[in-house]
Amino acid sequence: MGTERADGRDQADQRVRDGQGPLCLVTGATGYIGGRLVPELLDAGYRVRCLARDPNRLRDQPWRQRVEVTTGDVTRAETLPAAFEDVEVAYYLVHALGSGSDFERVDREAARSFGRAAKEAGAGRLVYLGGLTPPGVPESELSPHLRSRAEVGRELAASGVPTAQLRAAVILGSGSASFEMLRYLSERLPAMITPHWVNTRIQPLAVRDVLRYLVAVAELPSDVSRAFDVGGPQVLTYRQMMQRYASVAGLKRRLILPVPLLTPRLSSRWVGLVTPVPSGIAGPLVESLRYEVVCREHDIAAYVPDPPGGLTSFEQAVRLALRRVKDRDVATSWSSASLPGAPSDPLPTDPDWSGGNLYEDRRARAVDAPPWALWQVVRGIGGQNGWYSFPLAWSVRGLLDRLSGGVGLRRGRRDPCDLRVGDSLDFWRVEEVVPEKLLRLRAEMRLPGLAWLELCVEDDGRGGSVYRQRALFRPRGLAGHAYWWSVSPFHAIVFGGMARNIARKAAERARSARTTPHDPADPAPGRTSPKGSPS
Repeated sequence: MGTERADGRDQADQRVRDGQGPLCLVTGATGYIGGRLVPELLDAGYRVRCLARDPNRLRDQPWRQRVEVTTGDVTRAETLPAAFEDVEVAYYLVHALGSGSDFERVDREAARSFGRAAKEAGAGRLVYLGGLTPPGVPESELSPHLRSRAEVGRELAASGVPTAQLRAAVILGSGSASFEMLRYLSERLPAMITPHWVNTRIQPLAVRDVLRYLVAVAELPSDVSRAFDVGGPQVLTYRQMMQRYASVAGLKRRLILPVPLLTPRLSSRWVGLVTPVPSGIAGPLVESLRYEVVCREHDIAAYVPDPPGGLTSFEQAVRLALRRVKDRDVATSWSSASLPGAPSDPLPTDPDWSGGNLYEDRRARAVDAPPWALWQVVRGIGGQNGWYSFPLAWSVRGLLDRLSGGVGLRRGRRDPCDLRVGDSLDFWRVEEVVPEKLLRLRAEMRLPGLAWLELCVEDDGRGGSVYRQRALFRPRGLAGHAYWWSVSPFHAIVFGGMARNIARKAAERARSARTTPHDPADPAPGRTSPKGSPS
């Protein structure tokens, strides 16, 4: 019996090495962890199917051609049976936080439907990444965020499918919301009055260790169905984390004065103003930091041994993350996922548009530059390059958005040159990219309606180009109409100036290219290579 089991295991390992391993279903592939897990699973030899509400969001991912993508939603039970066909391992990496006051109910029902579909399809294992809960605190007293995470884990385990729940506290990695919050608090405030939770003990875990665990538990024995606490090698207070971050980043020691006056609600607003993380996301993070979140066991090591050099230390995790940021090699970010409550309706010209009032602002300008030069300016818009008109107006709009709980302008760009569908771009989301032709953005700012911005490049047939710009707004109720008419007097300044300055910048770039010697065999300076990266 033992020999047969060993032989079967060897054959399974060989299938994984040959890239013919078990089929894994990954939810949340557009998010921070899911977007990093997919290539890890592929590199480990697994086959991957991604469940996505909008498959187009995955179109430009570098691993897209190596995976299957099926349209579906964990909150729509009827879409799950097809997604589970032939699946052996399913990863549940989504949650409904921020979808409304009843998000706990939505999370509970979605997890129940997911587990039921897995059971009916004969899936061999479920894997869920949840959160550490503080010992000795009744679940009824936990924050809704932590309470819902725990409940989702129970629902999945109750499905009857062997379930591995990984419970982690703060996850450190380039682009994670926790890391960005720590980074900006430490860098922007050499001296700060802080909430009392900076003295709470936390056991942070590097994202590379999270991914290692997630991949490894796919091969757990079928009789293992339980939760595992996972954390890094150090237990630190948030104050210590900020001081150690400052040391690794080469900053002076921070002056930190905790006070008990800042409530979690005020703390999340404060974090939302100081860091790029909006209060809607900072809120659950702050709520979690109110409690001591330290691992009570390390049983996972019996199935997934620690690496030879041990788990990644806090300092090493920070160094790795900062190197990724410096090298512009951040694979996914907290902003990769759609923001809770952000609009996702189709552009009004799509076939399934339902009609209704629609306001437009159209601009067009002839540009004394070839299309490639104009496109370079268009695709570089936002982030540090700004929006080419009335910077104060954009800054004020971003600040107002943050004060109302939105993302504001601080999300910036994933990459200073490259854009792909699904990227966040300040308070916009990239909805479509057609190289040297079209960039379409969908607004994720707080608005009484839905808004898009289209930037188009056309060849005029005479060596120049035409820039076309279209802003669209579909109002929601009387407030939406009032909003449009209240801001429309500023459109000539904001949108008109934007069109003029983009055209001028493109002409300057073309003149610079004409006067700068370069190898004739190379594409024009600044043009993209066939893969879409800067040449």
